[in-house]
Amino acid sequence: MTNNDILKKLRVALKLRDDDIVKILELVDFRISKSELGAFFRNEDHPKYMECGDQILRNFLNGLVIHLRGPMPPKNSTSKKEKIPNPQAGTEQGEASAKAIPKKFIKKKSLLHSKTNKKSND
Repeated sequence: MTNNDILKKLRVALKLRDDDIVKILELVDFRISKSELGAFFRNEDHPKYMECGDQILRNFLNGLVIHLRGPMPPKNSTSKKEKIPNPQAGTEQGEASAKAIPKKFIKKKSLLHSKTNKKSND
């Protein structure tokens, strides 16, 4: 399957027109005219047929991701900083949860249950 076939199948599957594909390619700063684009969709026997290169298909796929998902958020966004827990706050939460259910009492309870079961079985 050639790059031209992939481009044709995506155009049909997503119901894209030539101007839609040109706009998608512009999302990744790749400029192409409708006539150049039309050469990719011609039959291989046609004299004006042009093979779709890897770069054009790659840029189309990257533009399609942006077109369907929307632009990526900036890498230095404040929302990521808010999601990262403060190391000091994490230890305080860990200590608070450890204080709520001490392991010593849990072990004693399990030992008491096992001792009472042994006495009742004897």
